[in-house]
Amino acid sequence: MLRLTLITSLCLWLSMASAVNLDSLRGVWNDKTQPDTNRLKAMHKIAKDYLYSQPDSAFHFAQLQHELAVTLGDMYWMADALNTQGSSFFIRGNHIQALDYYNKSLKSREQIGDKKGIARTHGNIGLIYWRQGNLEKALPYYLNNLQIQKEIGDKKGLAGSYNNIGAIYSSQGNNEQAIMYFKKSLKINKEISDKRGIGLAYGNIGLIYQTQGNYEQALIYYQKELKINKAISDKIGIGLAYTKIGGTFNSLGNYEQALEYYDESLKINEEVGYKSGIAFSSYNIGAIYSNQGNYEKALEYTDKSLKIHEELGDKNGIAGSYNSIGMMYYNQGNYEKALEYNDKSLKIYEETGNKTGMASSYRYIGVIYYEQGNFSETITLAKKGLALAQEVGVVAEIKLISALLYNVYKETGYPAKALEMHELAIEMRDSLNSVENKEAAIKLEYQHKYEKEQALAEAKHQEQMTLSAEREKRQQFIAWSAGGGLVMVLAFAFFILNRLQVTRRQKKVIEQQKELVEEQKKNITDSIQYAENIQRALLPDAQELSLIPDGFVLFQPKDIVSGDFYWMQHHNDRVYLAACDCTGHGVPGAFMSMIGSSLLDEAVVEKGITKPNEIFFEVRKGFINALKQTGETQKDGMDAVLIAWDKKYTLQLAAAYSPVIIIRKGEIQELKPDRQPVGFHTGAQKPFTHHEMKLEKGDTVYIFSDGYPDQFGGPKDKKFMMKNFKNLLLSIQDKTMNEQKTILEITLAEWKGDTEQVDDILVMGVRF
Repeated sequence: MLRLTLITSLCLWLSMASAVNLDSLRGVWNDKTQPDTNRLKAMHKIAKDYLYSQPDSAFHFAQLQHELAVTLGDMYWMADALNTQGSSFFIRGNHIQALDYYNKSLKSREQIGDKKGIARTHGNIGLIYWRQGNLEKALPYYLNNLQIQKEIGDKKGLAGSYNNIGAIYSSQGNNEQAIMYFKKSLKINKEISDKRGIGLAYGNIGLIYQTQGNYEQALIYYQKELKINKAISDKIGIGLAYTKIGGTFNSLGNYEQALEYYDESLKINEEVGYKSGIAFSSYNIGAIYSNQGNYEKALEYTDKSLKIHEELGDKNGIAGSYNSIGMMYYNQGNYEKALEYNDKSLKIYEETGNKTGMASSYRYIGVIYYEQGNFSETITLAKKGLALAQEVGVVAEIKLISALLYNVYKETGYPAKALEMHELAIEMRDSLNSVENKEAAIKLEYQHKYEKEQALAEAKHQEQMTLSAEREKRQQFIAWSAGGGLVMVLAFAFFILNRLQVTRRQKKVIEQQKELVEEQKKNITDSIQYAENIQRALLPDAQELSLIPDGFVLFQPKDIVSGDFYWMQHHNDRVYLAACDCTGHGVPGAFMSMIGSSLLDEAVVEKGITKPNEIFFEVRKGFINALKQTGETQKDGMDAVLIAWDKKYTLQLAAAYSPVIIIRKGEIQELKPDRQPVGFHTGAQKPFTHHEMKLEKGDTVYIFSDGYPDQFGGPKDKKFMMKNFKNLLLSIQDKTMNEQKTILEITLAEWKGDTEQVDDILVMGVRF
């Protein structure tokens, strides 16, 4: 089981984004001619600078600050030093000592009426109780903290409060409320440029996505978190980000990659003495070894995690370790021990109100009873777990529990209930693998809302209001246009080109009339967006794609519209599938793709051509005729692969400048393409090569454009390259096709980083 740890804010209230000149600060401290307040401020900054990297040194410097403050009778700086010392203990995992120092700090701050300090210390005390799984005690401290921050207008404190309350809601399984508070925290931290706070919010939002099975979005936020923590040299933050990224790979079954990140995290946590981090990293490493069947190693790391959690009084951590140990015994056939540990885990989760943990424990215990043949107890526990998992929205848990219920209902003779659970398991499986494909609304909401959309929202709203009637009319036209074939596509292309010509002819007028410039720009942009709708309407829909036995489509245009497109047709008991890369991308490429799609339809459906190589030859003639190509000025067309198969799994294909990869029983075969496009090219217009082969069960066929292997990125900003692409495909053959797609997307995102996408990207995989 993957441990997901929401991070709450230590109320340290010092922006760590700016570098601290330690030599200068030490000079101020050692200069006894300096005013006492200046010396105290200098030591305060020194202690805080060491806090995240060397917490034991931070305690020492805070002690020097405290001693001077006591000598001067300055309760403000005494309380501040005590708070820093408490945080030092917390980071090192000594929650009892941390609580003692925080309470001393709180008492002093209450005596002098330091509202800001009171709020900060309330937040820190709440954090300890939250970490110990005592939500009832934690919440009042967090709410007091929030109320005071609002009263005094402390934005930094308010951001921390929102983050902490979000963590409480997440622990209770209320992800909707949790993400709302995390977003509030993120917004304020961006307003005040608190990089540490921004990174914290990114990480917690990522954890919510991971809980929901949206691994793509989770990884995006984790990478943002990691980048910020590296920029501010926050070692603990870097370690936590590594843990979360490792968790994503673990969820996808990529244990080797997950282990690398977990090892890095453990190394950093041990370096800085962050006990909670050591416990989490050890737990996750143990889970990897358990999944690999290395129970000796798994128990070693999990036991290490358990001892630290017991030392810290972290109840949820203890329960998670019990779960893990219990399932190790289960995998070794020791059901008695497995039941003992999972029962202990369930009791703790019930005590702390951790609904996600309770759901997992019910499932674990249910699985044990299932193996023992106690089906009635299995059903009782699994139904309890399913209700909790559905309440908190943990998709992965719903999938596992419904699969368990399917098996037990099938064995006990309840086919209707078995079917219901089977359908739910499939639905959750598909959700886990396709949730990253939700349309732009969700991605924009979380990824771009505070980066770009805020400034443009009002302007977009005005534009939408003005153009709403016109857009409604155009929307009615889309379906008609999509089915109108080549004639309508070319007519639409003429419309756009005509508008561009009009724009050029009006250049002098535009220079004098700025408003007209904006109007023309708006019309062209709207036309491009309209072209996107038409292009999408021409792509195969879900019903057509269901004809693929098992597969995926990874499609990432570079611009609003794309020169890459995929095409599918079912005709005369044969399924045709094409991956095409037209000349150019953006608007020119999009128009070429519309022409190509129509020509493919015409060749197969209207003219009844069956062989892929002959279809390509016919489409090439169509391009040359439609675009009046002579070779003197135009060489437009497309690089493409077209495959076709029948019910007997006879595969035929043709390839123009794009190879085909077939993987059979762990062996990779690359079919080389013809060195000519589907369109005009210099020299004789040769026929395309006909390829035919008999498919075997388990064969996987990949067709793609050059966008993925040609993408720049990595540490040296180089192309991904075809060799790495083929090795990647070979390495994921044990995954389902949906899992393969997710891994391809994550690998691409990691490789690309901040580098601009250089071309449209299209990869399609089919498993027979």
